[in-house]
Amino acid sequence: MSYASARDIFPEDILEIIQQYIEGEYIYIPKKEENKKPWGELTKSKLELQARNKRIYEGYLSGLSTTSLAERYYLSPKSIQRIIYQKKNE
Repeated sequence: MSYASARDIFPEDILEIIQQYIEGEYIYIPKKEENKKPWGELTKSKLELQARNKRIYEGYLSGLSTTSLAERYYLSPKSIQRIIYQKKNE
């Protein structure tokens, strides 16, 4: 996310209206709903987490304990249990 000067973006009359509500501060203008992308769509994060969770579940099925999986993947035992539960129900 980058910042831009409102003076460079808005016409003077709109800038004056905005200044009635806020001036000299940073504001975030969210994207329109139809322009939003689902989480992980722009990076490989979603695919990497899915692959990791698959490996965790396979480790569980092969007999590894939730504690050892938690240590191996640097997650809490509760997180490992949640991943196993989700994978069982897929």
